[in-house]
Amino acid sequence: MAQSIPALFKDGQAYMQAWPMKKELYGLFPECRVIAATRFSIRFMPPLAILVATVHLSTMGQSALPQAIALAAFFISLPMQGLLWLGHRSNQTLPPAIASWYREIHQKMRQQGCQLQNVKARPRYKELANLLGTAFKELDKVFTRQWF
Repeated sequence: MAQSIPALFKDGQAYMQAWPMKKELYGLFPECRVIAATRFSIRFMPPLAILVATVHLSTMGQSALPQAIALAAFFISLPMQGLLWLGHRSNQTLPPAIASWYREIHQKMRQQGCQLQNVKARPRYKELANLLGTAFKELDKVFTRQWF
């Protein structure tokens, strides 16, 4: 079922908060790079959009107003694109290889005594983010080094 755009933004923000930004995960998942780029763009693209539009208008004059608006809209759209991608990704089901890895980590964490929700039949990336976040928060570094 297709989600609405505001729901994708909300899911993207929640996924961005849930995903653990650990160096061990950078090589395995693109989320770390997308989240870093999205956070950067949320912080710097709105002021850059204003700067670019202002410089464009001051050098080209009022006749270049449509181009200045288009440039500003492009820079403002960059963080939104990252949030949309993250929102879409968070609702995708895990591929079989990653799903089996998810179940294996879940089982090992249960054996270590972690309080977790039951394993989902068709886990999504948001469940993986929550599981990895719990693993990095609650388990000691020896266990995380063993799996990552």
